[in-house]
Amino acid sequence: MTTERFEVRREIAAPPARIFSLLCDPNGHVAIDSSGMLQAATGDPVAGAGDSFVVHMDREALGDLPMGRYDVTVVITGFEQDAFIEWTPTSPDFVPSVNHHYGYRLRPTTTGTQVTSYYDWSRIHERYRAAGVFPILQESALRATLGILARTVE
Repeated sequence: MTTERFEVRREIAAPPARIFSLLCDPNGHVAIDSSGMLQAATGDPVAGAGDSFVVHMDREALGDLPMGRYDVTVVITGFEQDAFIEWTPTSPDFVPSVNHHYGYRLRPTTTGTQVTSYYDWSRIHERYRAAGVFPILQESALRATLGILARTVE
């Protein structure tokens, strides 16, 4: 693999504040997930770096590894109101921490918002790199999630 990051963009006909509000809501992540792994979420909307919530996952949706159902704690690692949010999933079942990151950048446009979604596994722990299972998601999953996001907020 020559790249360790996927990044996709889409123009969405909604203001950045509406999109960002959904991205701060744990249930918003479940609602727009195209992978099928995110089953439910528990926790309050996030308001800054260091905030977290729990996502109830089902890896069987990908059909790649027999991990079944498990929980991850989503920890916000970057936050700029209405402009940027980044997080990493963590779990006591994954020690050391995997350290892969997902995020969105929002830029207002004359017709709404340019939304950039990314998945970055460049900082994963060597234990997981050696396992050869990254990337977990493909670039097409990010594009599909942006499509669901657009449908949800427009």
